[in-house]
Amino acid sequence: MADLPNAVVKRLLTKHGGGLRVSGSALDLAVSATEGYIARLAQEAGASAEANKRKTVMDADIEAARAKLA
Repeated sequence: MADLPNAVVKRLLTKHGGGLRVSGSALDLAVSATEGYIARLAQEAGASAEANKRKTVMDADIEAARAKLA
């Protein structure tokens, strides 16, 4: 079972997809891809915080992680 609510992802896909409907299988793939991205983002941001000897992820850590994953 996914941690990210399907309804949130479906709403974003519909909103940014021009109002088109989303099939169940497409929604499952989108949720999985989103969770994968967030997991990689969290790992990179956490590594950045640890490298800077902090226990808190800051804005700069997220920005660095986004740049690295882009």
